[in-house]
Amino acid sequence: MTTKRDYYEILGLTKSAAEAEIKSAYRKMALKWHPDKNPNNKAEAEAKFKEINEAYQVLSNPEKRRNYDQFGHAAFDPASGMGGNPFTGGFRQGPFTYTYSTGGNANQEYDFGDPFEIFEQFFGGGFAGGGFGRAARPRYSMTIDFMEAVKGTTKDVSIEGKKKTIKVPAGANDGTRIRFDDFDVTINVRTHPHYRRDGADLFVDHPISFSLAALGGVTQVDTIESKLKLKVRAGTASHTLVRLRGEGVPHLRSGGKGDLYVRLIVEVPEKLSREQKRVLEELSRVEL
Repeated sequence: MTTKRDYYEILGLTKSAAEAEIKSAYRKMALKWHPDKNPNNKAEAEAKFKEINEAYQVLSNPEKRRNYDQFGHAAFDPASGMGGNPFTGGFRQGPFTYTYSTGGNANQEYDFGDPFEIFEQFFGGGFAGGGFGRAARPRYSMTIDFMEAVKGTTKDVSIEGKKKTIKVPAGANDGTRIRFDDFDVTINVRTHPHYRRDGADLFVDHPISFSLAALGGVTQVDTIESKLKLKVRAGTASHTLVRLRGEGVPHLRSGGKGDLYVRLIVEVPEKLSREQKRVLEELSRVEL
């Protein structure tokens, strides 16, 4: 396997870097080493720019980052038997990274890259220069509910007086861009009162009683599709995290789903009945 620089080193980060730090470092490095910013040293700039984008595509993706943290570059080396190139099927150099064309609408594609509008910073809002040859595109935004983004939805909207049908794919996230021939639509997603999302993974707090935590048993958990029975082990501590595989958000560019992480919160009653108080007092004497 070809020796590669550490992705964190490329972006000047530590392994504990947060998502915002990764984005900030990528913006800074991409602006510094963009080939059009380095006309007198273009060969080196192109190599570094490609390296920077490769590092960002792994570290900005939670699943790829976990694999890289565990296995290093071997996680994406076909010869290692552990996986393949993380950029096949859509990787393109530069912040315009992933493109997905729908089968039902040949004129519609989903652009998942360009998180910082790098090229607009170079060319003042468009692609007039550097050989790109494309004018600035009108951009609109549309706000949808959390579950509409998770499960997908279709919206009829009016753009410049014309009716347009926007198909939002299952797994869309805040910032997902839907591209048409002559304009783009950016998706804004409302928060959910219970679920929190990280990529394709979901997180939810689930309260359980003190007796269930102590004695063990079964509780019912709401997922995005149904209700599941979850076995609680005797002696479960509050804030124990349980992973439900495949119960998260559909992957936007591939099959399968992320995971649902259930955090079990042991509830302590604020008020006790006389009988409950008697039982707990008896328990405290036994513990002593």
